[in-house]
Amino acid sequence: MTETERMKQGYIWEDDDENMALQAKCKTLVRQFNNLPPEAMEEREALLHDIFGEVGENVWFNAPLTATVGKYVSIGSGTYANMNLTLIDDWKITIGKNVLIGPNVTLCTTGHAIHPAHRMDGMYSFPITIGDNVWIGGNVTVLPGVTIGENSVIGAGSVVTKDIPANVIAFGAPCKVYREINEHDAEYYFGDHRFDEQPARD
Repeated sequence: MTETERMKQGYIWEDDDENMALQAKCKTLVRQFNNLPPEAMEEREALLHDIFGEVGENVWFNAPLTATVGKYVSIGSGTYANMNLTLIDDWKITIGKNVLIGPNVTLCTTGHAIHPAHRMDGMYSFPITIGDNVWIGGNVTVLPGVTIGENSVIGAGSVVTKDIPANVIAFGAPCKVYREINEHDAEYYFGDHRFDEQPARD
């Protein structure tokens, strides 16, 4: 069994020549992406397709970006990521459609054993799944094996250690559900500011 096969089956694994080559290729492409000027939109889009396994339409990632392997990442159409997104993507990261990702977010599929006697034995990796229409606030960390359900909001500064259901607001370290998204949220966009009281656009 190769190290990649061990990783995909949820066993402890170590970097080998195959994985190191994938990482080197990804780092080269990410460096090219980060060095492009903002106005080079076609080149940026093309590089996202080169870096990641699947990329939908109208996806925008701000530089700088960090990714480990790239090919295991799937990004749905309409997704936006702000600056300093870090993807520890040794295994699958699935990001749905119309996802908003704030600045300084980390999606980490990989960890190490807690007990010091085994911590240097290698790594484990489990997939992360982000549902459609999720909003992840700034400075959030999502840990291995987590699924965030569609439409949910993860508050800034959260550490997401366990699955979050759909249609909720959750925050904290560790991240916990605060409440469901409701009809009040359909009328108010911030505090006492109503959608129907905004001036019409020209």
